Amino acid sequence: MKILVIGAGAVGGYFGGRLAQAGRDVTFLVRGQQADTIRKQGLQIISPYGNATLHPATLLANELSDAFDLILLSVKGYGLEPAMNDFAPAVGDATMILPVLNGMRHIDLLIKRFGEDGVIGGACLVSSEVDKDGRIVQLTGTQRLVYGELRGGLSERMNHLDAAMQGAGFEARISPDITQEMWQKWIQLSSLGALTCLMRGTVGEVEAVPGGADTANQILRESSSIATACGHPPREDFLGKARSTLTTRGSNLTSSMYRDLVKGVRVEADQIIGDLLDRGHKLGIETPLLQAAYVNLKIYEGRLSTPKASS
Repeated sequence: MKILVIGAGAVGGYFGGRLAQAGRDVTFLVRGQQADTIRKQGLQIISPYGNATLHPATLLANELSDAFDLILLSVKGYGLEPAMNDFAPAVGDATMILPVLNGMRHIDLLIKRFGEDGVIGGACLVSSEVDKDGRIVQLTGTQRLVYGELRGGLSERMNHLDAAMQGAGFEARISPDITQEMWQKWIQLSSLGALTCLMRGTVGEVEAVPGGADTANQILRESSSIATACGHPPREDFLGKARSTLTTRGSNLTSSMYRDLVKGVRVEADQIIGDLLDRGHKLGIETPLLQAAYVNLKIYEGRLSTPKASS
């Protein structure tokens, strides 16, 4: 299976790097700066499961000519449109596009551009970031990649994909109901993102103050109410784990959006919280804490885009 990984960042670099390390036929589609970094120092992974320095194949967008069997798409939501333009030449009649973006809006955009047959569902769970030296640092032990047909059920091509993913150093599995799993991940992400960004702290810091755990649970209820209204009620076992995750005493857990906010870089406010709010508003669902978090993040984004006055 010829695999094209779009982006060598915290998510694509980690899963693509592990696949390359396991001997899979992996090529990274990168831009100039990423290509220079990989050429000079390799693709470096720092992980509790073992560090690695890899020298994978890379291509620039203008060098794409042949179709790939699988496109692993792991860009930020706001980078989806330019990424689609970049990898379009690699999409053939039998290509599977496996996106592991946050939220659900990207599925609509990918299907509109490439058709229903080529797009499959995906969800990943990994806490990682790119440090100041360009290394991919895995922050916790979770490393899971799930995939499946958006229409549900199993298929021959999913079995083929699953065979390529097994034994690559991370947990991988087919889901017969990937859409449900994507919605549940969205609930988790939006709740964790809203909590840590609005409160400007870790899960443990929020839990430690009066009303912190109640606030976390209320945000989770709001996210879940929108998913339920949209026809994807979260399972009880998922909700139990989500409540525990959001209220664990002493936890250093934060969302990737919070970490981006602390770094002073662009965040996925529209993709993780804004789109969820829009769907809820259309169905008359009131979610004041999610709304407050979104307004807070949009103010932050506005400040990022406003040029600073020179003194």
